[in-house]
Amino acid sequence: MSDTIFAETARIIAEKIERDPADISPETELSTIDIQSLELAEVIFDLEDRFEIEIELNAADAWEQLKTVGDVCDAVRGLVEKSASA
Repeated sequence: MSDTIFAETARIIAEKIERDPADISPETELSTIDIQSLELAEVIFDLEDRFEIEIELNAADAWEQLKTVGDVCDAVRGLVEKSASA
């Protein structure tokens, strides 16, 4: 998963939590990296802007559905692919 979507997702998350993106892998659990719900919402907004997609989740839903950085990447990848085929 060393692709653009993962690299951008890791960079955006790392920026929000003030960590090195190299410390983030697809298996990194969001609950273990001290990301708060407001920061997760900001990550979602930044990903929407970066990839020109709309992620239809509120912060509470995101916490329930997105457990790892890989989950976030998979959600973004699916929306990007859907957008490209539309």
